[in-house]
Amino acid sequence: MSGNEEAKPRPPRKFRPEPFEYHQIVELDIQTLTNMGQGLGRINDWVVMVRFALPGERVRARVYRNDKNFSEADLVEVLTPSTERISAPCPVFTECGGCQYQHFEYEAQLKWKTQQVKELLWHMVKVEHPVLPAIASPKLYGYRSKLTPHFEVPRGGQEMTIGFLKAGTRSRYVEVESCPLISDAMNDTLTRLRKETVEKHRSKPFKKGGTLLIREHRDGVTTDPKAIINEQVGDLTFSFPAGEFFQNNPSILPAFTGYVRQKAKEAGASFLVDAYCGSGLFCLTAARDFEKAVGIEVSEHSVQYAVKNAEANGIANASFVVGDAASIFEKIDFPGEKSAVVIDPPRKGSSKEFLDQLIEFGPTSVVYVSCNPATQMRDLQILLAGGYQIDEIQPFDLFPQTRHLECVVILKKA
Repeated sequence: MSGNEEAKPRPPRKFRPEPFEYHQIVELDIQTLTNMGQGLGRINDWVVMVRFALPGERVRARVYRNDKNFSEADLVEVLTPSTERISAPCPVFTECGGCQYQHFEYEAQLKWKTQQVKELLWHMVKVEHPVLPAIASPKLYGYRSKLTPHFEVPRGGQEMTIGFLKAGTRSRYVEVESCPLISDAMNDTLTRLRKETVEKHRSKPFKKGGTLLIREHRDGVTTDPKAIINEQVGDLTFSFPAGEFFQNNPSILPAFTGYVRQKAKEAGASFLVDAYCGSGLFCLTAARDFEKAVGIEVSEHSVQYAVKNAEANGIANASFVVGDAASIFEKIDFPGEKSAVVIDPPRKGSSKEFLDQLIEFGPTSVVYVSCNPATQMRDLQILLAGGYQIDEIQPFDLFPQTRHLECVVILKKA
C-alpha cells in the first residue's frame, strides 16, 4: 500500500455485500421521510435510507448496511439542500441519537408527521381517512420535563461518557454536556449530576453502568426517582414518584387532555373508563363531564397515586381499580353501550387479549391515544374488524425536534 492510499475499513462480520460495498459512497435524491426520521430515496429502484437527509435534497451518502430490501447510509454531503433545512442549535446534533429534526423547520416537521400517520394508516390498515394537521407544541425547545442520561463503566483508563446513545448504534454513547430540549434549571442540574457521578466513580469505581434522572416539576428539579413530585395540568394537580411515567411535555398537556375529554364526551356516553390510567391523567381531567369515571391499571402502586390525586383535587365521581389483564373490565359496574373508553397503552401497543375484551365490553366510543402510531395501526385492524369505525385522527406533537409523536384516534361503534 502506498503512503497516499487509505486503508479500506473492514466490514462488520455480518455485512451483506450486495448491492453496495461497505462504506461505498452513493449519490441520490431524497423523496420522503421514514417514520424513523430517515430520508428515503432510490437508486435503480433500490431503497436507500439516509439519516439526517431531508425530502427534496440531493445528497452523497456512505452505505453501512444492506438489508434484504433496502440499504442504510450516513449523510456525507448535501449537494442540493432543502429550502426547509435550518441550522441545528445543538453541538452534538447528528451524533446524539435523541433528536432527528433540529435541522428541519418546525412547520415542515408537523407536515411530515401528519403525512406519516396517513401513510401508516394506508400501508398497515389499508384505510384512507383524513388526518387532521398535527397540533404544535407551545414550546419547541426546553419542553422536556424528564431526562435520563446514561453511562457505561469506562475501560482502559478512558474518561466516563455520560449522555445518550450515538445515532445509529445500540451500545455506544455520546457525551452530552447540555441539552436544548430541557430548561436552564435542568441543564444546571445535569452539569452538577455529571460532575458528581464522575467523582463517585473515581472514589469507588462502579461495577456496571447506570441511568441518571433529572425531573422538573411544579416545585423545582429533582434527581431522586422515589421523590414524590407535583405536576400541574390545567386546574388539576397530580402527584407521583419522579421516576414513574407521566407525559413528558407539560406545555401541551392542557390541549392534549382537553381534546381527549372533549372526544370522549361527544359520543354521548354517561360513563368513562380509562383502561391504562397510570396516576389518573386522562381519567381525572375528563371526570367532570361524566356521571362516573373509572380508571383501570395493572400497577397497584400507580392506582394508589391515582386515588390520592382524585382526593386531592376533590373529584368524587372517579374511582380506580387494579385490573387483571385477563379480566380487565370485570370490575366495571356500568354497561359498555353507555360508556366511552380511553386507552393509552405503552409503545408495544395493546395485546389481542385486551382488545378482544374491549370489543366484548362494547363501548359506544374508543379514544385510542398512542406514542407509537405503528403499533396503534396494528391494533386498529382488530378494532375495525370488531365493529368499530374511525371517526377522527388527530396527531399531537409532544416531542418537537424528534421523530416521535402522539396520535389520538377516535373510534365509534359501527
